[in-house]
Amino acid sequence: MLSRVFGFGRRSFESLSEQEILALAISSEEDDARIYRAYADGLEADFPHSAKIFEAMAEEEDRHRAALIDLHRKRFGERIPLIRREHVKGYYERRPDWLVRPLGIDKVRARAEDMERQAFAFYTEAMKRTTDASTRKLLGDLAAAEQSHEGLAHRLEERHVPGAVRNEEAETERRRFILTYVQPGLAGLMDGSVSTLAPIFAAAFATHDTWQTFLVGLAASLGAGISMGFTEAASDDGRLSGRGSPVKRGFASGLMTALGGLGHALPYLIPDFRTATTVAIVIVFFELWAIAYIQKRYMETPFLRAAFQVVLGGGLVFATGVLIGNA
Repeated sequence: MLSRVFGFGRRSFESLSEQEILALAISSEEDDARIYRAYADGLEADFPHSAKIFEAMAEEEDRHRAALIDLHRKRFGERIPLIRREHVKGYYERRPDWLVRPLGIDKVRARAEDMERQAFAFYTEAMKRTTDASTRKLLGDLAAAEQSHEGLAHRLEERHVPGAVRNEEAETERRRFILTYVQPGLAGLMDGSVSTLAPIFAAAFATHDTWQTFLVGLAASLGAGISMGFTEAASDDGRLSGRGSPVKRGFASGLMTALGGLGHALPYLIPDFRTATTVAIVIVFFELWAIAYIQKRYMETPFLRAAFQVVLGGGLVFATGVLIGNA
């Protein structure tokens, strides 16, 4: 790990011979082809048309690799040195985002553009390191090809992903985002904001002790967050429902549950009871309206209906806590 961070045991790009530069280009093209195919595999289920784009780009990388191997065979023979991007100091590296499932279509497209820009920069720099005319010509052609790949991607997209298909894929991506993050996060925020109102304000009005109230709120918020997180993660593995990773859903639900409760628990760090309670009530107001906004923005619930439901429910729970605290 330290060797990768500080570059120990890695060669500088300037120290590479022409043969080693060719070998590095060959291994890089091979890696990029594999990455594009991994992207295609990851997109196949939900975005089959976009998957074809990355299959085509992988085939293009295969052609680049074949041309580089032919050149190496002519100049240096059959034995290609084993040198990869992680062996060269300062050389660009690929983040293993192709291992993450599900893949986001917009993220993958942006990552592919970054890959092509990095490859273009490599071939441009590699041209400066060779004096052989045929090698310079091939490297220049590959640099031009990488630079034009953005145009290639657009042409492939027009062929495989016409407007209607692109809109359909965008809607699929939006639905997945809502099911994986928004829905469990919203459920957690509602549970954390509303369910903790009663114990926090009951403790506040029963004790008039801000520190004890804060401890009750902290325990209720964190406990509810842990409970909601594990419940969401264990309730559905996402395979049949299409709701995405249970870990991501559990994290979203648990985090938002805890934040929902902590929002009106933290004001009780203020020593003065009246001030702390006033701030907590104001925060509760904004929490409930935030929930109504999220329902309207992502769940397409009419704002007034969402606001009425959330404010009514929150008001009843708040009143319950105050009545019990004053009993």
